[in-house]
Amino acid sequence: MGQRESNLLWLRDMLDHILSCQQQLEWTTDSQAVHVLTEVMLRDLDRCQRLCQGIHRRAEQHATAV
Repeated sequence: MGQRESNLLWLRDMLDHILSCQQQLEWTTDSQAVHVLTEVMLRDLDRCQRLCQGIHRRAEQHATAV
């Protein structure tokens, strides 16, 4: 598996995890659980954003090299 495929698989797993957290947020009323879940989601979103930015940069570099 190449780096691109690995990154896309990791991204899909992170998005699945965010969806799972979102589903838990729908039924929880515990403020501590809300705090933990939203912190985890923010961390995951930040990681997804950094990964997407890296993929974007590599695509731009490839486009300018061609």
